[in-house]
Amino acid sequence: MKLLIKGVTVIPVTGADKLIRDGAVAVRDGEIVYVGPSSGVPGGFDGAEVYGGADMVALPGFVNAHTHAAMTLFRSYADDLPLMKWLEESIWPLEAKLSGEDVYWGTLLACAEMLSGGTTTFADMYFFMDRVAQAVEECGIRASLSRGLIGIAPGAQAALAESREFIREWHGKAGGRITCMLGPHAPYTCPPDYLKQVISLAEELGVSVHIHVAETRQETDAIQKQYGCSPVFLLADTGLLDLPVLAAHCVHLSVADIEILARKGTTVAHSPESNMKLASGIAPVTRLLGAGVAVGLGTDGAASNNNLDMLEEMRSAALLQKVASGDPEALPAYAALEMATIGGARALGLGDKIGTIEVGKRADIILLNLRKPHLYPPHDVVAHVVYAAQAQDVDTVIVDGNVLVEAGWLRTVDTEAVMDNARRCARRLVGKPKERSLL
Repeated sequence: MKLLIKGVTVIPVTGADKLIRDGAVAVRDGEIVYVGPSSGVPGGFDGAEVYGGADMVALPGFVNAHTHAAMTLFRSYADDLPLMKWLEESIWPLEAKLSGEDVYWGTLLACAEMLSGGTTTFADMYFFMDRVAQAVEECGIRASLSRGLIGIAPGAQAALAESREFIREWHGKAGGRITCMLGPHAPYTCPPDYLKQVISLAEELGVSVHIHVAETRQETDAIQKQYGCSPVFLLADTGLLDLPVLAAHCVHLSVADIEILARKGTTVAHSPESNMKLASGIAPVTRLLGAGVAVGLGTDGAASNNNLDMLEEMRSAALLQKVASGDPEALPAYAALEMATIGGARALGLGDKIGTIEVGKRADIILLNLRKPHLYPPHDVVAHVVYAAQAQDVDTVIVDGNVLVEAGWLRTVDTEAVMDNARRCARRLVGKPKERSLL
């Protein structure tokens, strides 16, 4: 299958000065085979599907490096609460009622939202992961999936067994679009002895680990009181950080913590909007990047964000670092774009396959339409993408060389049916609707 994007501005995310005007990207069998001027397209693409135009910008698909997709079912259900109260009193009681069908429809709803907004890959940690994988396979998105593990829960050992079975079944499936990780929830829910079991299983299966780390001050204080150290030091001491680890949040870090993450090669998923909404704090992103830590962006779940919009996440990440540091040059637009693309790809261990528009990589590409009042005049295209673009500006979404969104229309998902089924599932889960609910 051949596909040609032509006559566009290409932002390959291979360097701040590498923008290509009147550029082209040629794709054959899902792989990028040419990136350069439109005048230099190689032969053999006469019968290819052609996309593009002078007002279009081509860039790598966004990588949502940390989310809980099926939590779309809880969107706007329990807002304006601190993290632990939000979890313990609202979210965990609902999650205890979840069925595989709930998770399937909630995930499809998330995938529809993400694809429509230009996200081509997401990292998910949740339950009923076989149903998540089914949704991913059907809609065409790329995903890194991990079954959430709670080491202090009664079913902790059964969850490890489920993870082993899930990874053996799904790792590398859907034409390579699905990869898997192990998902211990956090140091405060997974004691060291349990984490050592996770380490053993990860080594057995040859997979990475996805875990929440140092998200709140309450967490870091509790770990310090119980173990006499920080969450990062505890994970290093157990040996977990000797594996490839994706650490979500990393809000409350010391200088020593950052040095450990950099030395161990641990990657970080930054979720600025969720951290702001839950008042968890501001992650030291510029210091992490300065230390050489690979940092991606994640929306977290829609229950704590309340959307899965990576364009919003980029803008929030950049603005938050500026106001936190008092430095308007902190985290410039191009650095935020890197975090949403190649940074996320590296965080997921996929940097050799996706995250940039380069020859030899898989064709995960999006086109944004700049012919909009809020994107004119187009002085700085990268700044426009980060500071002004909106999800509805996404015109075309390509994953693995397959066009999933065309002219804003999502081809692979019956969005109306998904919304109706998600509403039905949410109604069953929450019981009597709140006074302001439309359920």
